[in-house]
Amino acid sequence: MSIVMTGGGTGGHLAIIKAVKEKLQNEELIYIGSTQGQDKKWFESDDEFSEKYFLDTRGVVNQGALGKIKSLYMLFVATKKAMKLLKNHNAKVVFSVGGFSSAATSFAAKLTGIPIVIHEQNAALGSLNKLMRPYAKAFISSYIDDSPIRAYPIKEIFFDNARERREVKSIIFLGGSQGAKAINALALSLAPQIDKRGIKIIHQAGEKNIEEIEQAYKDLGIEAEVFGFTTELASYMRDADFAIARAGASTLWELSATGLPTLYIPYPYAASDHQYHNAKFLADKNLAWIMREDEISEDAILAMIDEDMSPKSIGLMETVERDGSQKIADLLQNIIIE
Repeated sequence: MSIVMTGGGTGGHLAIIKAVKEKLQNEELIYIGSTQGQDKKWFESDDEFSEKYFLDTRGVVNQGALGKIKSLYMLFVATKKAMKLLKNHNAKVVFSVGGFSSAATSFAAKLTGIPIVIHEQNAALGSLNKLMRPYAKAFISSYIDDSPIRAYPIKEIFFDNARERREVKSIIFLGGSQGAKAINALALSLAPQIDKRGIKIIHQAGEKNIEEIEQAYKDLGIEAEVFGFTTELASYMRDADFAIARAGASTLWELSATGLPTLYIPYPYAASDHQYHNAKFLADKNLAWIMREDEISEDAILAMIDEDMSPKSIGLMETVERDGSQKIADLLQNIIIE
């Protein structure tokens, strides 16, 4: 008997699988993803999965007419392969985090009658998750009141690193491992004022931008800790007192679990504007700030930096539930023994 995990394409999706997988050490785990996206980078060498399969699929949305036809044909072929894989591995439940990588296995689960558990990371539902929701054994979302589990599945270290922030002594700019042009530009523009206040700058500039951004800080005569992809993000978040970040779901909940007050600048082209809605979920509770890229005000940001961070920091730590990964793992195991 096995638990099949599927979905991804992006790190936000795949981080969920990684977090839940760590709580299922005694189960046979199979991963089925796509040759496209970041799936192989994350899991191709992951020995905690008994087997890993990467099917030839790609997204259907944002394709031209001929592209959509080709993508749908690829999905049809991949779904047939996924059905065989589910049968061969005696799959008892499929855990899907959505994204185009999960489509073939999700459809295969529906066609073969295997229970499917879906985790939706964002406040705005993804297209596939919206389609599959009526067929799910459980549909999990931290934004939906009737979700069976509200805790977001992130690593315990983010909770372990939580602390109350008061005065801002360090700021972290988070544009993701690929970087965010708007956040990079904002960081460099704010840097002289931040430096005058004696505030340390930590900056995730993106792998391709490290040299350029490091040189820009040198030209300004300002010291900054600049990095791209890192496995030490929890430590960087722990050391910061204020963050300026995109609003991808995993980043948002990791920052929240750490108790780190954040100004979110959503990626303006995210599907269904989901990053804006993610950030708005916290901003509506007065636990975060949010600005559109075309609404950025440096004066307003500097005023935020001068605020007492305690109310938001304490509020975040009181609001965010822990053990999301364990609760999802328990749910999956209970389905196996039903």
